[in-house]
Amino acid sequence: MATTIVLSPETEERLDFLASETGRSKDFFLQELVERVMEDIEDCYLSIEVLERIRSGEEKVYSSAEVRRNLGLDD
Repeated sequence: MATTIVLSPETEERLDFLASETGRSKDFFLQELVERVMEDIEDCYLSIEVLERIRSGEEKVYSSAEVRRNLGLDD
């Protein structure tokens, strides 16, 4: 999928420098950036949804004592 992004001149300059110094393409580094950061973004936004379900009582919450007991770790 082709996507267009607008970078600040400073960021574009840094990307150009990195690409020229490493012999890799700017596309390579942009793809790397998206893949690495996507997981963090997903974690952030999906955790907000879980927190809202916890606050509304839709999501069950277990204490550490319950988890230990259910897993048989207190024996």
